[in-house]
Amino acid sequence: MDLFQVSAALLSLAAVFSYFNHRFLKLPTTIGLMLIAMTTSLAMVAVGELFPTVEAEAKEHLSGIDFNKTLMQGMLGFLLFAAALHVNLADLKKQRLVIGVLATGGVLMSTALVGGMTYAVMTLMGVEIRPIYCMLFGALISPTDPIAVLGILKHVGAPKELEMKIAGESLFNDGVAVVAFLGLLEIASGTAGFDIQRLSLLFVQEAIGGAVFGFALGFVALAMLRKVDDYKVEVLISLATAAGGYALAYAIHVSGPIAMVVAGLFIGNEARAGAMSEKTREHLDDFWELMDEILNAVLFVLIGLELLIISFSGQSVLAGLLAFPVVLLARFIAVALPVSLMKRRRVFTPGAIRILTWGGLRGGVSVALALSLPARLADGALVPEREIVLSITYVVVVVSIVLQGLTIGPLLRRTIAAAVAPEPEDQLPAGAA
Repeated sequence: MDLFQVSAALLSLAAVFSYFNHRFLKLPTTIGLMLIAMTTSLAMVAVGELFPTVEAEAKEHLSGIDFNKTLMQGMLGFLLFAAALHVNLADLKKQRLVIGVLATGGVLMSTALVGGMTYAVMTLMGVEIRPIYCMLFGALISPTDPIAVLGILKHVGAPKELEMKIAGESLFNDGVAVVAFLGLLEIASGTAGFDIQRLSLLFVQEAIGGAVFGFALGFVALAMLRKVDDYKVEVLISLATAAGGYALAYAIHVSGPIAMVVAGLFIGNEARAGAMSEKTREHLDDFWELMDEILNAVLFVLIGLELLIISFSGQSVLAGLLAFPVVLLARFIAVALPVSLMKRRRVFTPGAIRILTWGGLRGGVSVALALSLPARLADGALVPEREIVLSITYVVVVVSIVLQGLTIGPLLRRTIAAAVAPEPEDQLPAGAA
C-alpha cells in the first residue's frame, strides 16, 4: 500500500475503534483503542488458521509500515510540540529541579538498574543475551508516556504540582533516553567502544544542541507570529515549526524531541502573552488539541496491531512478564532516591513517590526504539537478541498501559483522599459543638 492508503486505513480503524470504545467499552481512549487493536490482531491470527492468506496479507500490509520511522521521525515531533504548547512555563519553572533530575539522572539510573536486573533474570531463565542488549532494553524502556495518565490526573483533581512533575518529566525524558539508546547502540553494533568522553559529547550535541535549536526555532516563529494577525497564517506557522523544525533537527543531528518541547514551550507561552489575538489562541488550541487526539488514536491502534507481526514464544512472554516488575522496581528506585534527597529542601505532595512510580507508564517510544534494533550488524552477522528484546518490550508496554493506566485513577483518588483527611487529633470529640 502507498502512503495515502496506509494513512486512510489507519485513520479509518482509529475512527471505528474509537466509536466502539466510546459506545460500549467506555475505557480511557488510548487504552481502549490499543486493546481493540490487539483483539483484532488476535482475531486475524485465529482466522489465519482457517484461511492462511488472510493473515498473510494482513501481515504483509502491516510490515509495510515502518513503526519506528512513523513515530520517531514523524508523529513524535507533533505529539511533543502539541503537549508542550499547553504547558504553563511558570508552573514548569517551579518544578524544574525535580523535572531535570528525573528526566536525566532518573533515566540514566533506570537504564543501568533495568539493564543489570534484566541480565540477571535472563541468566536465571537460561536465555542467552549479551549484557549490552540488556542495557539497550533499559534505555528504551526508561522513558515514560503520560498520554494515558494526564487526562485521569485532571479528572480526579490531582494537585497541579504533581501533574506538572509527571508532564514535565515525560516531555524531556524521551530525548535523554534516545541519546542514551543511540550511544549504547553504537557500542552494541561495534561501531564504537565504551568511551565516556565520546558519549558525553554525543549527549551535549543531541540534548543541549536540541534545546538551543528549539529555542532558536521558537524565537524565529515568534517573530513571524508578531508580524501577522490572521489565525490561518499563524496556525500554519506553528505547523511548519513542528514539521519543518523536527525534520531539520534530524538533518543537523540534534535531538528533535527536545527541540520540539523547547519550541512548543516558547511559542505556547511567549506567543500567548502578546503575539496572538484571542481568536488566534482559540483556533491554535483547537487545532493542536485535535491533532494530538488524532495522532494518539493512530499511535495506539498501531501499537495494538504490531502484535500481529512480532514473534512471540512462551519463554519470551514469560520473560516480558518478569521484566515488568523489574522495570517498576527500577522506576521506584530512580524516583524515590532523588525525591527523598530533595525532600530535605522542598515540600512534595503526599504520596508523590508512589504516584510518580505508578504513573510512569511506558508507551510507543519504547516499542519504536526496540523495532529500530538492527537484525544484522554491519558485517552481516545476525543479532539473535533483537527478537527477545522486541518481544519483552512489547509485553512490558502492554502490561504497563493496561495495568497502570486502569489503576492510576483509583490510586490517585485514595492518595488525595488520605492527604486531605483530618488527623485523628484534629477531629472534634463526640458531642462537641
